[in-house]
Parts: sequence; C-alpha cells; structure tokens
Amino acid sequence: MPSATAGYAPGLDKYLKSLKGQPLEAAVENLISLLKRRQIRGSEPCAVATAHILLQVVARSRWEDVDGLIDNITRVGRRLVEAQPKELVIGNIVRRVLALIRDEAAEDRNEPSSETQSEAPLTPQGEHATHLPLVQSPPSTHTKQDSAGEVVSNPAVAPTRPGPVPSYSSVNVPKSLFHLLSSSPPSNIDGFSSPHRHSGTSTPTRVARQTSSQVHALRSEVIDGIEEIKDEISQVDDQIAAHAEVQIRPGDHILVHQPSPTVERFVLRAAAKRKFTVLIVTEPLRKQTEQAQHAALRKKLSNAGITVINVMTSGLMAYMSRVNKVILGARTIVANGGAVTDAGAAAIARAAREQGNAVVVLAGVYKLSPVNPFDEDALIEWGDSSSFVSFADGSMVNNVGIRSPVTELVPAEFIDTYITNLGVHSRDHLASLIADHYKQEDADFHLGDASDP
Repeated sequence: MPSATAGYAPGLDKYLKSLKGQPLEAAVENLISLLKRRQIRGSEPCAVATAHILLQVVARSRWEDVDGLIDNITRVGRRLVEAQPKELVIGNIVRRVLALIRDEAAEDRNEPSSETQSEAPLTPQGEHATHLPLVQSPPSTHTKQDSAGEVVSNPAVAPTRPGPVPSYSSVNVPKSLFHLLSSSPPSNIDGFSSPHRHSGTSTPTRVARQTSSQVHALRSEVIDGIEEIKDEISQVDDQIAAHAEVQIRPGDHILVHQPSPTVERFVLRAAAKRKFTVLIVTEPLRKQTEQAQHAALRKKLSNAGITVINVMTSGLMAYMSRVNKVILGARTIVANGGAVTDAGAAAIARAAREQGNAVVVLAGVYKLSPVNPFDEDALIEWGDSSSFVSFADGSMVNNVGIRSPVTELVPAEFIDTYITNLGVHSRDHLASLIADHYKQEDADFHLGDASDP
C-alpha cells in the first residue's frame, strides 16, 4: 500500500516544516485535511499542530482590534474542531488562546493612563512649558507662610505632568468652553503655535497612532503567550513524572493499561528509586507476525530491576486482588471528571473499584476540557474491524455488524485521583482548573453562526 511507504504520508513534523513556505489559508486547509484523514492524531500532536497554526493566524492575519483577532481565531478554530470533533484538545487549545487574548486586552485597558485625566498627551510637553505662563496666576497666589511667619514659595506651582486642564482650571474656564475652543481652527500668531494646536481635527491622527502601537504590542504579547503554551505541552510529561516517587511506594503492584508516553515516563521515573512490580494489560496478538506490545518499556523496566508481568484482558480479574494502584493515561478529561482513554480501560477501572483499588489518571492541563458531554457515544472513536473479521469470511461480513472501539469514556466515579503538570487534584478541584484556563464566553465558540465561513 502506498501509505506504508516511509515518508509518503505527511505527518506533524512535515506539516510544521511546511508552515513557513505556504500562505496562511493554505496552511489552515492543509491542517484540516490532515486532521480529517487522521494523519495527525493523538492528543499531543493535535494540540501542537493547533498551537502552531493559531500562532500563524495571530502573526499573519489581518486584524485592527481585539474583536477582529478574536473573530479570526474563532473562525479558524471552528473549522479545526469540525475537521476532527473527537479530538477535544483542539478546542481546548483554541479556548486557551482566546482566553489569553481577552486577558491581554483587559490588562491593556486597565493600565493607568494620563488621557483619562486630561487631554495633555494631545500636546507635546515642550509646548505646555511654553504656554503655561499665559494662564498662570500671579506669583502672590502661589506663596504661603510657614509657622515662623516667613514667606515660602509653593513648589507645586508647576505640576509634575503639565497639561491644559490644570492651566485652564486656574482661571475657571468651563470644560464645555474648552471643547468649543478645541474645535476652532489652529492659528499661528507671530510664529508661535496656538495652545489648541493639537486639539480638534488633529486628535484622530494621534489616536490612530496609539491604536497601531497597541495592536503591535497585543500581537507580540499573544505570540509570546502561545509560545508558552507550546512549551507547556512539551514539558507536561516531565512535570507529571515528578510526582511518581510520591504515588508509587516500594513493593507496590502497579497496573497500567496500554501505557502512553506519559504513563511510561511516570513509571520509569519511579523505577529509578523504587522497587515494585508492574502489570501491563495488553490485547492478545491478532496476527502471527505482529510484534509484542510495549517491548521497549518492558526492557527498560527490566534493566532498572523492576518485575514486569504481562496480563491479558481475559485474565485481568485473577490479578486485580494483588494490585495496589491502577494508572491510566487520558486522551482528554471532560468537565464532569470522566476520562477519554484507550478502549478497555473502563473495564479495568470498574474492576479496581470493586476491589477497592485506587485509580489514578495522568493528563496535562491542556487535555482538561470544559466540555460536559451529554452524549457519551459522541466521544467514542471507532476503528477498523478488519483485524477481527476479514473479507474472506464473506458470509460473516454480510450478516454481522462488527464495531471495534478505539477509545472509550471512563466514568468519573471510577477515578480517585488526577495528576496534571500542575499537581495532584481531586474531582472537585477540576472546576477551578477549568475556570483558571478558560473563559465562560468561549465555552461554545465552535457553535457559532452557521453562515460564518
């Protein structure tokens, strides 16, 4: 088959290398195509690809204000989610970027600015210094006597930020009259500029320059924030593995199911300082030529002095009474605490609950989704059934419907502890994590107007 040829099908690495050499819209369409064909699949690759393309949208798309940037991110994010709705991390990264934009915009609006107190910034500092004496009160009004009866000059005659409002207020000019004078055309008398030179028609030019600088600053801040999200994704496994020595004790029997790279690093970190037993639950080989699963992990654990036992799913209950803790890797954690995992983990979690064993789920914060599924079947991904039944069995193919799940949802009541890159959490703590990383207005960003492109 052509897809089996090395380097034929583009994946995440090739896509990231191609970003610099193609237009933004072409890059978006290329990612959508890769997601639909499942050439980029899995939580971490989808999250990395989404973060990279959203960074390109911020840096290369046209927008003039915060609302325009949010519209661009929302439009592209909606298309990515529709391309692969079962990969919830795509929507998570889009929501993280939208929350980042809103936070940066709120900080810009809350910064103290002199424009709210006066129109002083409309005129350069040097011109204030020139025209201040024209409306300054007589010197006698700016003196006072100290306790000894001596006359002392008031150092507050010239304000630290001189502007027209303090000057005009000293002669009791109403604010409405100031605006009327501001609308008059500028005049030049004896080569000197009028005090109102930068008022009236010249104001929009100044405001436009400020808006342009604010847009540039916002673009830089958002790009830096997306880079931090990318760094967070790359460091998740190491940060989660830092909790392994506390969770795994010497002599424990740890059961893992289809261990993901996160689970593998977690167990290997504990193996560096602990001696325990690992039970790896695997599926039976369906083909004679198929290699044993997780052979590399078993070799690494054996080299570290860890006892490794392979357990088939059919004989799981025979070992469950010896298990101290079950460790599962999650593809996504939904808002109610349920974890989307590889198929078969739900049965293990149910068995552990019946035996009173703890179930620990490992996942980065970027996998924590604010989505609360009403239809759990929508989260399940179905795979190829040809591994169970081939077309050579014509009668069975024609008369039997076979479904092979790839993922399934582990209910929240089967899970005791969640470990993320931010620490160890209970189910009740997930709501605060969601509130810290997402905005309520972005929860359903992908359910926008159908007329939007």
